Amino acid sequence: MPTGASEPTWPILPPLQEWEETRAAVHLWTQIVGKLRLALAPWINHSWGSTLYVTPRGLTTSPIPYRGESFAIEFDFTDHALRIETSAGRTWGMGLAPMSVADFYRELRGGLSDLGIEVTILERPVEVEVATPFVEDRQPRPYNGAAVRAFWRALVQVDRVFNQFRAGFAGKASPVHFFWGAFDLAVTRFSGRPAPEHPGGAPNVADWVMTEAYSDELSSAGFWAGNGLGEAAFYSYAYPEPEGFRSHGVEPPEAYFHEALGEFVLPYDVVRSAPDPDAVLMRFLTSTYEAAAELADWDRSRLERELPPRR
Repeated sequence: MPTGASEPTWPILPPLQEWEETRAAVHLWTQIVGKLRLALAPWINHSWGSTLYVTPRGLTTSPIPYRGESFAIEFDFTDHALRIETSAGRTWGMGLAPMSVADFYRELRGGLSDLGIEVTILERPVEVEVATPFVEDRQPRPYNGAAVRAFWRALVQVDRVFNQFRAGFAGKASPVHFFWGAFDLAVTRFSGRPAPEHPGGAPNVADWVMTEAYSDELSSAGFWAGNGLGEAAFYSYAYPEPEGFRSHGVEPPEAYFHEALGEFVLPYDVVRSAPDPDAVLMRFLTSTYEAAAELADWDRSRLERELPPRR
């Protein structure tokens, strides 16, 4: 596609079953890259110091400190490449193509070594049922570049609306960021009160990580490709879940509470196909947050704000 060619603002995503193996591969690739940031960057509450961020070309770690300098790793889903850039002016890259997780890990490790970057990580994935060590995951993996690009294009739009939603909150709120553990883009608001201790239990995740992540009362929303659901979708949940939350009315009408997941869900296609996708998504984000805040008696007058006029 020529540079500057137009694409649908909210892209059509292929059925998940058509690219699920690619999604699973890219998920594991992002885990490897995210673990590098986790190992070297300062710890920020709720694991915020380990996440990735949406860029005009894909996903980035943002600058990672290293021995008085910094480097960043970016997935470029336009040219289908992985690139490392350092503050010392050195660069390295590799193509994204069908390969095993072991081959991806070996090639990336080689690139880091070429740049003089040494780092130790936990060499197996988290938040997955089967945590095969990266070096042992040698099964061939496909790479459907068109599907990955479409998903990233959706992330660009979701990131934009999530940031608009985040702007209306004056209390503690997370950045809009991509969690490589669950392969989802998320934004979280906090009431300012502590939460009951989380019981943990996430697959292949230390319980202390979950306990710290959910140490404060929250309302969280996100977007994921739909693994486990079958279609890309938005979600929203509250922790701790207030009484009456599951039966509380939310918008739009197509949103529903998924009992197995324990969260409200809105299919991506409902948003994409609407005359005003931004407005539909904002209704979902706002109404599910209001359900959590009202039922848990958040101090909304202190936490919410009117945005100043643009100059």
